[in-house]
Amino acid sequence: SRLSAMLLIGTLVFGAVGCTNMNKTQQGALSGTAGGALLGAGISALAGGSGTTGALIGGGLGAIAGGLYGHSQNK
Repeated sequence: SRLSAMLLIGTLVFGAVGCTNMNKTQQGALSGTAGGALLGAGISALAGGSGTTGALIGGGLGAIAGGLYGHSQNK
């Protein structure tokens, strides 16, 4: 489970590197996903829960927050 979370985070981070053609909403969603997954996995692991579940929940919430922030930057 920890390996799955690390692979997910690694994929998101490496995917963010090649995003020069994305608008700010898309960039915000992607960076929010990566940051949220990392934070969610860390908090979940510290609390004694599943790091994978924390990464998935954090990634989802981060994607929403990052997308909303990026969208506000487009205006």
